[in-house]
Amino acid sequence: MSDFRVLPRIDEDNEFFWTSGREGVLRFLGCDHCGYLIHPPGPVCPKCWSRQVSPQPVSGRATLYSFTINHQNWAPGTEEPYVIGIVVPVEQDDIRLTTNVIGIDPGAVEIGMELEVVFEDRDPVFLPLFRPVAASATAAPRDGTP
Repeated sequence: MSDFRVLPRIDEDNEFFWTSGREGVLRFLGCDHCGYLIHPPGPVCPKCWSRQVSPQPVSGRATLYSFTINHQNWAPGTEEPYVIGIVVPVEQDDIRLTTNVIGIDPGAVEIGMELEVVFEDRDPVFLPLFRPVAASATAAPRDGTP
């Protein structure tokens, strides 16, 4: 993508999500009682109502659920076109994460494609972006650049 990004506000409820990329790990809040993953983070498990929740590492693998290709120059420093995708982590099919799909020509993106997480370092935030699984064989940088 580009140097322009609006970064998320970090607070005590979401800090683990935005900073765990420093370790190269994607984490979602998970219920310590039933194992259900909660995203966006919340203080109570919506399945069993337990308040015992904590950050849980996941594989970083996902499937592309939906996407759009942005061609509009919304801000100085953006590089169009780029893909805004909604991904579903393999661990739980009712989580949706809005992100960018990188490392692939936007015209080649397809719903259902297998993706893996890479992180864009915007210290202290590490943005989870996703690229096609096959792209890992080409040794694309872990900083989120295609």
